[in-house]
Amino acid sequence: MTNPSTPSIPSNPSTPILVTGGTGTLGGHVVPLLTAAGHRVRILSRRPRAAADDGTEYVTGDLLTGAGVADAVAGVHTVLHLAGGPKRDDEATRTLVRAAARAGVRHLVYVSVVGADTVPLAWLRTKLESERAITESGIGWTVLRAAQFHELTLTMVEKMARLPVLPVPGGLRLQPVAAREVAARLADLALAAPSGRVPDITGPEVHGLAALVEAHRDVHGRRRRPKLPVRMPGRAGRAYRSGTNLTVSGALVAKTTWAEFLAESVARGAGR
Repeated sequence: MTNPSTPSIPSNPSTPILVTGGTGTLGGHVVPLLTAAGHRVRILSRRPRAAADDGTEYVTGDLLTGAGVADAVAGVHTVLHLAGGPKRDDEATRTLVRAAARAGVRHLVYVSVVGADTVPLAWLRTKLESERAITESGIGWTVLRAAQFHELTLTMVEKMARLPVLPVPGGLRLQPVAAREVAARLADLALAAPSGRVPDITGPEVHGLAALVEAHRDVHGRRRRPKLPVRMPGRAGRAYRSGTNLTVSGALVAKTTWAEFLAESVARGAGR
């Protein structure tokens, strides 16, 4: 549910939308969609950048130190929080939320991760704490949990494909989704009224890790490697084996399959 004290009004083209993480994989898809819809976009960046030809504005700042964040949220109606890393996401989010509340921001949109509340890993706990900071902010909010991106899965798979033996964590399955499809959903949510917790977005298929690696090897014409079964220990291992990192019902299911994404990535590489 949205916060009842905050009027549920959609974003207005006359006020800028702040995007954190706007220069990353997801932001690279989201920002053009927002500008194409006629909205002003401001990006919080840790490094100084010149304004873009499309009118996109950059504000230099750091969510961990708080430097520049007040300037970034000034005059903003909607904040689309995409920035993230392996550590301290919750601290960064709390810094953003405090500044947004002081600036009168009306809508916080956050992309989280499927399994944030079910898989006991430290980095997922920071995602869950970030969700809590936003939902308890007193500002209208929208939270979308997404499965692992194809792009991030590819980075992992490429490293594994070079190994002489393929480690296969027993029971580990993934539901990778194309970042551009997550971006399209986020752009729609950012331009709408606060929606609360919306259905997760996932890829169209569930794959074991070995199948992801073998599909990558097949598309590149590389020979397959021997497999080494590996047992994932502890509570996290049990969570993955039971599939709590997956959303098997009630999710928005994207269209791009892993095979289609791999074919696209090979075609892009051939065209360089």
